[in-house]
Amino acid sequence: MANADEPQTSGADDTQEAFHQWCKEHPKATLAEIGQALEEHLHRFRRRLLEDELGPRGSGGNVACPACAGPCEARGQRARQVLLPGDESLRLVRTYVVCRNCGTGHFPLDELLELTPGSLSPRLQETVARLSTSLPFGQAAREVTWLLGVTISERLACRVTEQAGATSVALHAAAVERLEQAQPTPPAGPALQQVSADGAMVPLRHGQWAEVKTMAIGTVVSAPGLAGQTVPRATDLSYFSRMADHETFSRLALPEFHRRGTETAHVVVGVMDGSDWLQALLDLHRPDAVRVLDFPHAVEHLAAAAQATFDQGTPTTQAWLNEQIGVLRDGDPDLVLSALNALPTQAAADPRQAQAVRDKTLAYFTKRREQIAYATFQAKGYPIGSGIVESANKLVVEARLKGSGMHWAEQHVNPMLSLRTSVYSDSWSAMGPQIAPTQRAAARARSERRRRAPHQAPQPLAEPLTEPALVASPRPPRPAPRQPAAPKMVNGRPTANHPWKRPLINRLRPSAC
Repeated sequence: MANADEPQTSGADDTQEAFHQWCKEHPKATLAEIGQALEEHLHRFRRRLLEDELGPRGSGGNVACPACAGPCEARGQRARQVLLPGDESLRLVRTYVVCRNCGTGHFPLDELLELTPGSLSPRLQETVARLSTSLPFGQAAREVTWLLGVTISERLACRVTEQAGATSVALHAAAVERLEQAQPTPPAGPALQQVSADGAMVPLRHGQWAEVKTMAIGTVVSAPGLAGQTVPRATDLSYFSRMADHETFSRLALPEFHRRGTETAHVVVGVMDGSDWLQALLDLHRPDAVRVLDFPHAVEHLAAAAQATFDQGTPTTQAWLNEQIGVLRDGDPDLVLSALNALPTQAAADPRQAQAVRDKTLAYFTKRREQIAYATFQAKGYPIGSGIVESANKLVVEARLKGSGMHWAEQHVNPMLSLRTSVYSDSWSAMGPQIAPTQRAAARARSERRRRAPHQAPQPLAEPLTEPALVASPRPPRPAPRQPAAPKMVNGRPTANHPWKRPLINRLRPSAC
C-alpha cells in the first residue's frame, strides 16, 4: 500500500516544492498572482495524477461487446488528448478492441470514463454549452478561457452547443413518447396553478421571421399588494418553448405539464389572450381549467372600439375607456357589453369603420363572456394577467435569439430553445447529465452504420449554429487574368493602338457606363 501511494506523494512534494520556489522568485506577488500560480501548479499536478491513475486502465482488452455482449480481442492502442481546466491536455492511451462475433469495435476506456466525442471532457462540454446558452458564442468562449483557463474557439463553442441542443431536443421527444405510452401517475400538483402561453417572433436567415410559442407555468400564492391588500402572484416559474405549429407544440408540452403536476393540481387557471389554439392547449392537458382572458388584452380591444368612435387621444375617449375598465375589472361585464353596444358610432368621423370595430369587439367579448368575469376571478384569488409568459418571451426567447444582427438557421432555433428552457426552468441538473451518454450512444450507432455500409456515401454535416460573427461572407469570384495591353509606343513612334491614330469621331464618342 505504501508503494502505491509513493508516486502520488512524490508528485505532491514536487508540486509543493515548485510552488514554494515560485513564491521565493516572486516576493512582491499579490494575492491574486499567488492564487493564479497555485492554480497552475495544481492543474499540472491533477493532470499527472489522472495520467498515472488512468494509464493502466487503458490497457485492458478482456471486455464484453456493448452491442452483442460477445467476447472482444485487442487490436492495438491509440492515444487521445482530452482538455482539462487550466489548458492541461490529458493524454490517454486506450486499447482498441473488436468483437469476435459481430465485429463491433470500440475503446473500453472511453466507455468506462464516459467520454464524449471531441477534445473536451464531458464536464467541460457541458460548461461550454451552458454558457453559450446565455451568451453569444464568441463571448462564451472568452468566458470559458477566463473562468477555467481553457482556450477554445468561437466555432468550437458553437459546435458543442449545437450538438448539446440537438441532443436535448431528442431527449425531450423521447420523453414525450414515454409519457404517451406508459401514462405514469403524475406528481402532486399545487392547490392553484397558472398556465399562460403566447408567441414571439424571431429572425431567421434570408430576412425571414418565424413565431416561437412559449408556455409559462407557475404556482399561485397570495402576496401583499401596493395598497396593503393581498394579490395573487405566480411563483416557481418554469417554461417550455418551441418553434412549431399549434398541434405539435401542444403535444411536446406534455413533459412540462407532467413535471409540474398540472393534471393533479386542485385548480388550474389558464390566463391567455383570445387565440383559439391556446384554448386547445388547455383542452388537451387540463380541460376543466378556469379560462381567463388576459385583462390587458381585453383593455386593448375596448380601447380600439373607443378610439374608432371618439377618435384617438381625445378626453371623451379616455373618460369612456377609464369608466369601462373599472366596470370590467370590478363589476358586471354585461354592463360593459351594453356600453359597447350603445357607442354612438353614427357620430364618429368614419361611422362605417366605427360600427365595424364596435361590432367586432362586441362579438369578441360575447364569445368569451365566461372568460371576462374578472370580479369573480379576483374574489377567488385567481390571476387575471398573463405577464408571466410575456416575461418568458423576453427572458427565454428574445434575450438570446433576438440579439443585434442575429439571424438563425431554422433547424437551430429549437435546440437553443431547449437548452434555455432547461436553464430557466431549473431542470438542467436533470437534463444535462443525459446529454453525454446519449451522444456516446449516437456515436456508437454511427460507427456501426459505417461498419455495416462501408461504401455508403457520407451524410452531409449539419449546418452549424449561426450568429453574425460566424456567418462567412461569400468569397468574390476570382477575376480573370488580365491580358497585356498592346504597346502604344514603339521606338518613340505611336502605334495603331495610340489614341492619336484613332479616328476623331471615336475619340469624341462617350464611353458606355
